[in-house]
Amino acid sequence: MEHEGSTLGQSDAAARRDSDEPPRPGLVQVLGAGAPVAVAVPLHGEQALGRGTPGLSEPADPRMSRHHARVSHDGQRCWVTDLGSQNGTFVDGEPLPSGERRQVHRVLRLGDSLFIPSADVGPLARQGVIDDGGFVRGPAMRRLLEQVSRLAQHGLTLHIHGESGAGKEGVARAFHELGPRRAGPFVAVNCAAIPQGLAERLLFGAKRGAYSGADDAEGYLQAADGGTLFLDEVTELDLQVQAKLLRTLETHEVLPLGSSRARKVDVRVCSASNRDLRAQVATGRLREDLYFRLGRPEVRLPALRQRPEELTLLVARFLQEGPEGLGAHVSLFEACLLRAWPGNVRELRVEVRGASQEALLRGARRIEAGHLAPGAGHAFNTDPRERTPEEAPAPRPPRPRPPLEDSERARVEEALRAHGGNVAAAARALGMHRTHLRRLLQRHGLGAAPRG
Repeated sequence: MEHEGSTLGQSDAAARRDSDEPPRPGLVQVLGAGAPVAVAVPLHGEQALGRGTPGLSEPADPRMSRHHARVSHDGQRCWVTDLGSQNGTFVDGEPLPSGERRQVHRVLRLGDSLFIPSADVGPLARQGVIDDGGFVRGPAMRRLLEQVSRLAQHGLTLHIHGESGAGKEGVARAFHELGPRRAGPFVAVNCAAIPQGLAERLLFGAKRGAYSGADDAEGYLQAADGGTLFLDEVTELDLQVQAKLLRTLETHEVLPLGSSRARKVDVRVCSASNRDLRAQVATGRLREDLYFRLGRPEVRLPALRQRPEELTLLVARFLQEGPEGLGAHVSLFEACLLRAWPGNVRELRVEVRGASQEALLRGARRIEAGHLAPGAGHAFNTDPRERTPEEAPAPRPPRPRPPLEDSERARVEEALRAHGGNVAAAARALGMHRTHLRRLLQRHGLGAAPRG
């Protein structure tokens, strides 16, 4: 989400219900038969999922088996077992052998459908995800906008803390449009992009003759008169400019460069930063008195990785901005869900559009995970090919395998005896692939696998 509108969609009563009702662990279906969705799937104990399971998105996924996988979620961990599905089960991007039980950390793929484990699907079940005027809003974002709505009605300032690219300007626009100055101008200023030495003139304006070649010019504060001034990355302002900004906020007057007469302004100021303001005060990058004027009240914007129910809808929207006629494979959505996206929505848009162009250059008919740039969605300097030995992670211990049940062991051994040790024939009798049977023999110490 990069810009937000004014519709909210969550009442105070709904917010209270979210805090009062016990959590409901389960899955969030974010792709159904290749199409973006946002469906809450509560899990009651261990249950089978497959084509036609009640509660999943419609239409049913034709690539999902009728009894595809068995899934459970205890509120802390999610487990899945493939039930011999025709098109396979993938856990966090890796295929899951039939009959094996594995924990799901990030994303589960069944056919062309994707699911995210969730400790509480209640908020999504009650509120859903809406696409309002092209802006995607899940439960976390709608709760934040409800808070912004209350502040817009009663406060004069707002500070937004959030990562770069997460949509801070969109929240600032909502703050403006939900308040009494919605009919006035909204002026957005990226303080980090103001050239050194020009901030005072750009913010407060100048009078003719203030410096060589100067003409009368209004600043951002005058341009926002009667509306809202949004100061993104406010801690990038010079301390001297911060002092003059504080005086304007306290007196509601602007003194342009070279002028001896102040001008009254009626401006609501909204600020934002990806840094903690108190830490910036401690290091001397932000004036303490300006912090007390701008730093409260504060809202914290969740990062995109904390709003996975929105991601597939965003990817689909960004794909529409690219070349026409290209479909999207399930692996593209899966890869996007598996990545952290430190640049948030801004980075996601750039990289998805880049994947579209890459697919077009390769002559592909659909966009797949392999069309994403290797570093897309990852933090800088974490490409395994570029890590120094000191940066390389420690080897991961092998994933513990659940023991083979006695009944299953007896069934395998009986099939091998009946077919004279022929693995291929025994596998056919057991209804599994011979490669999977060989792995079972090696993994559970059933003897060396003879050739079949």
